[in-house]
Amino acid sequence: MTDLPAMGLGTWENTDPDTCANSVRTALEAGYRHIDTAQHYENERAVGAGIAAADVPRDEVFVASKVHPKRFGLGYDEVIEGLDATLDRLGLETLDLLYVHWPVDGYEATETLAAFDELVNRGRIEHVGVSNFSVELLDEAIDTLDVPLFAHQAETHPLLQQDELVAHAQADGYHHVAYSPLARGRVFDVPEIEAIAVKHGVSPAQVSLAWLLSRDGVSVVPKATSEAHIRDNLGALDLALDAADVDRIRGIEHTERFVERDGAPWQAE
Repeated sequence: MTDLPAMGLGTWENTDPDTCANSVRTALEAGYRHIDTAQHYENERAVGAGIAAADVPRDEVFVASKVHPKRFGLGYDEVIEGLDATLDRLGLETLDLLYVHWPVDGYEATETLAAFDELVNRGRIEHVGVSNFSVELLDEAIDTLDVPLFAHQAETHPLLQQDELVAHAQADGYHHVAYSPLARGRVFDVPEIEAIAVKHGVSPAQVSLAWLLSRDGVSVVPKATSEAHIRDNLGALDLALDAADVDRIRGIEHTERFVERDGAPWQAE
C-alpha cells in the first residue's frame, strides 16, 4: 500500500489487551484501513491480535508504529532492533510506516535516519515518518533521508490548528497526520463546533474530524474503543462542511496544547 488512508484508528492509552484487540478488529471490519500504534503505547501485541482477527486481508491494512527514545533508543542499531521487536509483537513481516516518536533523548538525524533508510532498503518498512517535529527539524530530516519523508504526526485539532506545519507538509509533499484530533474531548465544548454539529445533525467529533480532513494532505487518527465511537468517527468521511463552516472553525481564537514532554521542540520557540 503506497498511500495513507485519511481515517485511522488511534490506540494510545488502549492498553487492556482484549479491549484493544477488539477495537482494532471492530474498526477494520467497519471500514477503517489505517491502524496507528507505538512502542510506547505497550499495546502492539494486542493491535496485532486485532489485525489478525479481522476479516480484512493484511495487504489492505496500513499499519503504523513508532520507535521511542526510552524503549529501545534512537541509535542506528537500536532502531533496527526496535523495529524487529515491534514486528514480532504485531505478528507482521513488514510495517507500512515507522515514525520517530519524539526528537529527544538521543535523536541525531544522521544516525537515527540512516537506520530508517536501511530498513526501507531491506524491505522491512515501506515508509518513513517523524512525529512531534518542528519545521526546522522537518527540513533537516528531509535533507538527511535518502528516501522521501512520508508523514509527520503532530497534535492537531481546532484548538491547535498547526497552520505552519500543515503548510510545510503541503509544500513538501508529505502527509500531515493529526493525533488527538478531538483535543482529548475538548472540542465537544467549543461553541463553534457545537453549532456546526447542530446545523448538520451530526456529532461534534464528526465536525472536528471533517474540518481536519478538509485540509489538503491531512489524515486523522482519533482513538476510540467502543463500536459506537468507532463508527461515529468514521462518519466524518461523509460529512461535507461548507465554506462558512470551515471559516468559522478557522476563526476560533482559543489555542491550547494537550500533549507535552520535556525537550519538545516547541518549548525552545
